[in-house]
Order: sequence, then C-alpha cells, then structure tokens
Amino acid sequence: MNTAAWGTLDLSPIGNCSVNALIDAQGRYVWACLPRPDGDPFFSALLGGIDPGDPSARGVWDIAIEGGRAVDQGYLRNTAVLRTVLRDDAGATIEILDFCPRFARRGRTYRPVAFARLVRPLSGSPRLRVRLRPTTRWGAANVGVTSGSNHIRYVAEGQTMRLTTNAPVTYLLEERPFRIEHPLAFFLGPDESFADDLGAAVEGMHAQTVNDWRLWVRGLALPLEWQDAVIRAAIGLKLCWFEETGALLAALTTSIPEAPNTGRTWDYRYCWLRDAYYVVQALNRLGAVDVLEGYLAFLRNLEDASPDGTLQPVYGLDLESTLDERQVASLPGYRAMGPVRVGNDAYRQKQHDVYGQVVLSTAQAFFDQRLLRPPTSADFQTLERSGEWAFALHDQPDAGLWELRTRAEVHTYSSVMCWAACDRLANVATHLGLPTRAAFWRERADTIADRVREQAWNAAMGSYVSAFGGDQLDASLLQMIDVRFIDPQDPRFLATLEAVGQRLGRGEHMLRYAHADDFGVPDTAFTICTFWYIEALARSGQREKARVLFERLLGARTRAGLLSEDIALASGTLWGNYPQTYSLVGLINAAVSLSQPWSAVR
Repeated sequence: MNTAAWGTLDLSPIGNCSVNALIDAQGRYVWACLPRPDGDPFFSALLGGIDPGDPSARGVWDIAIEGGRAVDQGYLRNTAVLRTVLRDDAGATIEILDFCPRFARRGRTYRPVAFARLVRPLSGSPRLRVRLRPTTRWGAANVGVTSGSNHIRYVAEGQTMRLTTNAPVTYLLEERPFRIEHPLAFFLGPDESFADDLGAAVEGMHAQTVNDWRLWVRGLALPLEWQDAVIRAAIGLKLCWFEETGALLAALTTSIPEAPNTGRTWDYRYCWLRDAYYVVQALNRLGAVDVLEGYLAFLRNLEDASPDGTLQPVYGLDLESTLDERQVASLPGYRAMGPVRVGNDAYRQKQHDVYGQVVLSTAQAFFDQRLLRPPTSADFQTLERSGEWAFALHDQPDAGLWELRTRAEVHTYSSVMCWAACDRLANVATHLGLPTRAAFWRERADTIADRVREQAWNAAMGSYVSAFGGDQLDASLLQMIDVRFIDPQDPRFLATLEAVGQRLGRGEHMLRYAHADDFGVPDTAFTICTFWYIEALARSGQREKARVLFERLLGARTRAGLLSEDIALASGTLWGNYPQTYSLVGLINAAVSLSQPWSAVR
C-alpha cells in the first residue's frame, strides 16, 4: 500500500454513524465536521494548504511525542478503532487509540457527537506535546477557549465542544511538552460535565465500541477470498451512514480535487440517491441489513416530502432539498488546490436514473423476510410513482450520472435505469399477486428496452454508446449487465465490453469517458469504472484477467484499506473525495464476484 506522506490521502477515518474524523499517518486529526458530517469543519487542516505538522498549522489535533514520529498505525481487528504507535529517538513509545463511541446503552445506540482518545505509555520516559487548535466558520477564525480544572471549552459558531481530560490542562493550553507516566484519556464531546470517572469511563467506551464493531462484522456474509479488504471496505461504507435519518454520504470530505490543479472540486458530504443505491446493494450482498433498513426509512420520508413523486439527484442528510453551492476563500484547499466548495448544485439537475435507483433500492424489501418493517401495499403504490416518472422520462435528455453541467443528452445509462424501475415493479407486482399491475409494468419495461436497443446501438461502431444516436462511449455501459438489462454473453454486450476496454482502458485503469467535459479531458482514472470493468470481465468468462486487475487495484488502497474517487494514471496517487463510497462498493462487488466459493475449503 502507499507509504505515508503529507499531501497524500493516506488517512484513516473513525466514526460512529453520527460524526467522523480523518486521522493522518502521524495520528493527527486533520478533518472533522460538526455537528454532522456535512457541517463546518472543526478540524480543517486537510484543506489548510500546509503540512498539518507545521508549527503554524490550524484546524488540527496533534498528540506528538517529543523527538519522535509514528512507527506503526492500523485498526484494531474488525473495528473502526485506530491504533497509532509513536516512538522517540531514545526508544520511548506510546500508543494512541482513537475512536468515536458507539454501543448499545439503555435500549438505544449511544453515538454522541464526540471523539475519544486514549494515550498509553508503552516503554521509556516519553514526553508529549498536544496541539488542539479547532477552527470555525470554514477556517476563517479560531474558536474561543475557556477552561476549568479538568476541561477546556472550545466555543465555535453553532457548536461548543468540551474536552475533558486527566492530562495537565495548563500544558495543553500552553502547548508545552510534558512527561506521560500513566494512561491519559481525552473526551471531546458536548459541552456537558463529565460525571463519571474519566479514565475508567473512556476505557469502558473503548471496550464496548470495539465489541460493537466486531459484532457487526461477525454478521457479514463474507466471500472466502480477500476478507480483510472486504471487511475494511464494509466498515468504510458504514462510516458514511448517517444513522439518525438513514442517509448515506457519498464521501466524508469536500473539495479534494479529482486531479491536480483542475478546479474539479466538489462537496460530496450529501446523499446521492444513485450512490446510496450502490452502497445498500453492496452491503446487502454481505448481509448488512441495518444500513438497508435505515436507508429505506430515509426513502419513505423522502417520498412523503414529494407529493408528486418527483426526485432530485441529491439531498441533505435530513432531506434538505436546497444545497446551494458556494466557494469559501478562508481555506486554500487540499495541497492549496482550491476552490473549496460547500454545497452542490447537482441538486438542481435532471438525472432521470434516480427513479430506477429508488425502485432498485426498495424492490428487494418486498422479498426480504428479515426486515423489522416489511413493506405494505401502500408502499408499492407509492413506489409506482417513481415508475411513472421513469417511463415518462426514459427518452428525455438529462445531465446523466456524470452530472454534466453545460449540456444534456438522452443518456443510455439513465434510460436503462428507467427500464430497471419498470422491470422491478413488474417483479414486485407478480410477487404481491397483482397480475394486472405486473402486466402493466412489464409492457412499459419492454417499451423502454426496445427503445434502448434501437437508439443506443451504433451499428457503425458495433457497440452500445453513451447517449441515444451518439458515437461516444462511457464506462456506465458496463452496468447493463448488473441490472440484468442484457446477458453478459450477449454478442452486443461482448462487443461493447471490448470497445470500452480499448477506448477507455489506460493500462490497469479505466476512464469514465475519454471525451472532453465541462473542464476538459479527464486525466485520472475513475476507480469505480475499473471495478465495473473487472466485474464485467469476470461475468463474461475472463476471470483470470479480472483477478489480475483486481489484485493490482487493491494495491492502490491507503494503509486504512480504503480508496478515493480517482487514481492518477502515471503515479497511482489517489485523488478525489475520500473515502469514496463508489470505490468501496466496487471493491466489495468485485471480490464477491471473483472469490472462490466457501465449498472450496471443504
């Protein structure tokens, strides 16, 4: 995996499905937003433009060993609890355990807006220096600070946090080095008195949080091969779940460029219906029904908020429909490559595939007897509204899944997803014993399918193309087999697969498309597209080639076992928002498709 260095995305997330933080290879908090993952960054160093280890860095929480550095970092097995070991020049060592508390308490899940750190001396006489420098108003100001005998209050705009600790408060405030001779506990959470024995309480939270994550992982239906990679990807996906409402974030960050100095910086801390569909699809393959149930509740609330059934591509974490995009000048950006954007104007776009993704996300529930809240006939009638819109819009221009901002076409992917909406409604109606509705939706699905076969096939090129009547390719054409629009052995699909590989393949990686868009010609690989290609190869009979590509792509992961959105073709450097749910979904799906069966070990 990639080695650690400032200016790379070698970051490890912690979280509890309420709040998250990204920690760098030296154990420093460099990103955490409050009071939710889409809020103001309390720790903003990731977009501060300088090394967070620089003495002038702001928006950072650094517990550093004097005269030393990190020598080891990794998660405790099957958890989102991060362990960092620091050693000084004399051989003295400490370990830092970072986590966001999450466990069952009093019949509910305890997941506060809080971060916990345990620091334990392991050998020698280590000396620490702690820098806790939060920011507010998107890095425009330092927070106000007050203190007591065992706490420090950080007064930020809209969120006051209290650090309760058994470390010397004076040394923390003055950022002076001090010797650590016994375990230290830090609890940064709501501005409330900490009534319990701090050390024992945080140690207890740590043990219960470890247990909570391990119990969740134990319930996953893993493939035989690549289990470590799949577990880490699954935990990464769950960390992007805002459990309170069921929303799924596309990523935990904003404004990490898709490629250096391109201006391709976007805010991904929202719930795209498309991305969420892929997440629940992948986690459901592993049996993680909790995220599926939470997201289905999100969709039901979304449907209630839209009486006519119309949908936009992306929503806020509590169903906000307006996500006006703006640029902030107070942060220079990742590696000083701005602009830094807050909000996302994609909410204004027409992306017709979302109707298919809502139906695909929901249809399974009618067949799944595990669910605590089985769907009703009223749910089916509500879902039919999405089918009506899918049929009405299947041959209408939209911005497409790549969210083009300056032109619209009838995108093949959008039309295929509209077909999927009608097809799955027919399946559900059959299951519910509604033959008239089943015939109705089957006829509509067949109508769309005929249109796609006629308009999206380019006879001169001998392949399907990305838009009706067009001559361009994009990697989303590979998804035609994932939604069962076409058989993977169909000659038309095999020809399309070969064309996509030739036109969009770049060594071990895959572009999403090769033509110019609003910002020019893309020059990084889009990671999910490479995984789509790997899956398509496997399902069309080229399993060995697929396995080789998959193993190589696994090597691009960070030490946390995660991926961002894009990979530089020449250097293999990760770019784009992180961790990217699309990419983790691709990893899980490819592993499940390629793994030997469990029967192979009998």
